[in-house]
Formats: sequence, C-alpha cells, structure tokens
Amino acid sequence: MHIEPGLVSEAKIALSYATAAAAGGVALYHIASATKERGLTSVAMRSLIATAGVFCFFEVLPHFPIGVSEVHLILGSTLFLILGAGPAAIGLAMGLLIQGLFFAPFDLPQYGMNVTTLLVPLFALFEVSKRVTAPGTAYVDLQYRQVLALSLVYQGGVVTWVAFWAIYGQGFAAANLAAIGTFGVAYMAVVLIEPLVDLAVLAAAKAIRASGSVLVTPRLYTAA
Repeated sequence: MHIEPGLVSEAKIALSYATAAAAGGVALYHIASATKERGLTSVAMRSLIATAGVFCFFEVLPHFPIGVSEVHLILGSTLFLILGAGPAAIGLAMGLLIQGLFFAPFDLPQYGMNVTTLLVPLFALFEVSKRVTAPGTAYVDLQYRQVLALSLVYQGGVVTWVAFWAIYGQGFAAANLAAIGTFGVAYMAVVLIEPLVDLAVLAAAKAIRASGSVLVTPRLYTAA
C-alpha cells in the first residue's frame, strides 16, 4: 500500500506530517495503556515481534504494484489480535521505517502518508473490536464472521486512505479514479486471505495455551 513517489507533490505533502503526528499521538496512548496493563518489558518484546513481522510482510511476502499503489499482505488484524494495538502500532511504524531506511529510501518522503495509512485503520480496528467482540469473549474464541469483520475494517481503512492520498495529490481525473478503483479491487482480495490466517494463528495460540505470556496481549486469552 505504499504511496508512490510523486503521487503527492512536495507542496502538498505537509498534510502527511500532521496526520502522522496525530496518528503518533494516538499510538502513544495505546502504548501507555499496554504498558500499564502488562509492563514495559512485555510491550518492548511484542513490539519487536511486530516489527520483524511487518518487515517480512513488506520485504519477504509477495507484493504487486497495482493502480496507484502496491498490494501487500500486511496482516494488520493478525498483529492486533495477537500483540495488541500499542505493540502493533510500533511494529507497523518501525517496520515501515526500517524498510525505507535500508531498502527503499525513495519511500522516505512518503513516510508520513504511509504510516498514517497503516496506523489509522489499526485504531479504527481497535474501536470496532469492542463492538464486534462480546465482553466475555477472548480473542482465541472468535468466530469467522467476527474475524472477517475486523479484517474488513483494517483493509478497508487502508484502501480508503490510499484513495484519499491519490485524490488529494492528483484530483478527480478519470485515469486517477480508474487507478484507485483497480487498486481497491485488488487490495480487498486480501480480505479473502487475512481472516483465514487470523483463524489459523488464533487456533495455534489456543492450542499452545500461553495464557499469561508477556509475548501476547492479555485479551488473547482473557475475556474483557
């Protein structure tokens, strides 16, 4: 879902600094909440796992340039369900930054847009999860329809933000709208894969029964 260089001009790119700063502020809230809940060591370890995962999602898993951006299997809902919102936010931001610094420096000017595109849907996912998941349900006991709903929220949010940046940068020209549509259709295909990955990971977590582990979010095994 990288925003391609040149899609948003330098004259307009300042908006991305503001949106990234706002997303960073919300991320700090979730990080503080996670630290209060399980401690700094747990947050640090989960963040490292998330960062390594995100880096692999971007650099190791297949990704294809389609329309105005690239289609990646980001697995944002998987990170959220296993690690929690705070560590997942750190992982998304740091994985993206590491990729830009060492493998794709041409992406660094778009970092604000890209990190906004990844984090804001994560925070929307957190809010929706409180409505989709009953208070007495641990994440390992989620059903397919619930996991699908969470995946739709995250991936739909990513597509929405990519569309916003493309229209903000290039306007409503027919070619631009067609490229956005092509990207959106291709990217939503990820929704067919991500819930299955989520369920497989949750089933493995349930089998392991690692309740109380500092490597996972408490909600994975414990009802809210």
